[in-house]
Amino acid sequence: MGESDGGALALVFAMRNRREILHNGRMKSKELQTPAIQVLERMFSLLDVLAQHQDPVSLKVISETTGLHPSTAHRILNDLALGRFVDRPEAGSYRLGMRLLELGNLVKARLDVREAAIGPMRELHKLTHQPVNLSVRQGDEIVYIERTYSERSGMQVVRAVGGRAPLHLTSVGKLFLASDDPQRVRAYATRTGLSGHTRNSLTDVALLEREMALVRQRGVARDDEELELGVRCMAAGIYDDQGKLVAGLSISAPADRLEEAWMPRLKETAARISAALGFRG
Repeated sequence: MGESDGGALALVFAMRNRREILHNGRMKSKELQTPAIQVLERMFSLLDVLAQHQDPVSLKVISETTGLHPSTAHRILNDLALGRFVDRPEAGSYRLGMRLLELGNLVKARLDVREAAIGPMRELHKLTHQPVNLSVRQGDEIVYIERTYSERSGMQVVRAVGGRAPLHLTSVGKLFLASDDPQRVRAYATRTGLSGHTRNSLTDVALLEREMALVRQRGVARDDEELELGVRCMAAGIYDDQGKLVAGLSISAPADRLEEAWMPRLKETAARISAALGFRG
């Protein structure tokens, strides 16, 4: 299935999550004994095995891995092949079918980072009582595409949804720069001139590169009054099903109110949104 495997497996991952729910005992045990559930459980096991291999898998290996009798595995796989969920390139071997790719791409097309993020962002805001921002990269800037905030935060929202800011002056922007190779970072510095907005702004390429190394090491980024005096931020990345950084989630607060204790929850929230987009890291 080549480069499209990530999208193709979206439905398999959904099935796997369903299977984990069953194992976690969230359904009554008697429901697990019904024939329909047993067949589905076996089907999930078979698809999981196929998902772990790029090449076709022999019936013998499938049977040994799942613990199913060869005749049972053969019967279910043949039924899956009828629905194009499984392909049979040659007698006795199987691989994931194109129907999964079609369904997976439909699921992926419906995934929207803003839609996936808004609920978790609201929960994070309830915890911190500070603005929570969702930003994406456009060229040499970040664009704020969603924000949750209230008057209780004690700070005025300077950049509304749709607002822009230079990459090197923002916590989310630093995440994106850190995901680039050093040559691209230097090219960005040359293009933009690393103009500053405050006395804390990183306007020297050597200092910026040092900061990028720290971001890569820690997996998070900070803005220490570099865009606006009196405002500090912390950010964590959001990744899609291909492991690509697609957005950043940040908390903004008055400089004296930003708490380091929020960082684990911020990372957890960003990871939750990434998982909703199919990221399996």
